[in-house]
Amino acid sequence: MDASAPSELLVYTIGLLVAILLTATSFWAANTTLLWSGGVVLGLAVLAIAQMGIHLVFFLHITSGPESTNNVLALAFGALIVFVVIAGTMWIVADMNANMMMPPGAPMGMRMQH
Repeated sequence: MDASAPSELLVYTIGLLVAILLTATSFWAANTTLLWSGGVVLGLAVLAIAQMGIHLVFFLHITSGPESTNNVLALAFGALIVFVVIAGTMWIVADMNANMMMPPGAPMGMRMQH
């Protein structure tokens, strides 16, 4: 074991403290009136991405080193699957919304015919 490498306990403690700080900052940003209301959503998104990065590096030990290539590929595949599920859901919901709308000019009391 390398003597110059930080101990596991130190790495986990630093990760925990930074994660707690980011979480507290998120709660503050969501509940304060000091920030522009339109920027709160963007700020929370940035804090959420930072939180994911902290968890990946400090707790899951995902780095750019050659020994974690499989972990990075698994993470990228997982992100692709999440993107496909979210994009597909949005596409289906938008298509259903477009197909379920009343035709323009139709009376509000129009009955459905079977």
